[in-house]
Amino acid sequence: MPDSPQEGTDGPYPAPLKLPGGRVRPEWIDYNDHMNVAFYVVAFDTAVDWMLENLLGIGESHVKRAHQGPYALQSSIHYLDEMLQNELFDFRALMVDADTKRMHFILEMLKADGRVTATYEQLIVNVDLTTRRSAPYPDWAQARLARMVADHAGAPRPAQFAQALGIRRRQQPA
Repeated sequence: MPDSPQEGTDGPYPAPLKLPGGRVRPEWIDYNDHMNVAFYVVAFDTAVDWMLENLLGIGESHVKRAHQGPYALQSSIHYLDEMLQNELFDFRALMVDADTKRMHFILEMLKADGRVTATYEQLIVNVDLTTRRSAPYPDWAQARLARMVADHAGAPRPAQFAQALGIRRRQQPA
């Protein structure tokens, strides 16, 4: 069955993208009485799925139709503020880079008052689900990704973008 370029949008893609969020569920609360780290991934992944399906047309519908799907290669989360039960949140997203098979983006989770509570940076690859090997996106999807990268090229990146993991120590005066 041929791919359907009608799903998703061909842009423009304002920077940053506004993605829907939700509410911190009671079952997401851990013994520290705040949102458990695992559920940040669930929330971010749900937002990514929405972006892939509704903006790029390469989400779940594409997977079922074309037998190609997104696989995570690398992720990084920065926890900046805790989320408590029933707090509302939404997301902002920037597409940083893309090629024929991969995309690199960063999302910010925002509290209802607009404060950033976490960031999520991810690199994903398109995979042919029959061969289980990477595969190029269809031409129409590559065009959408290129447009999104171009539309987001001049947007400021969050301070957490491309940060290495490690203990940061202050220099002691000599």
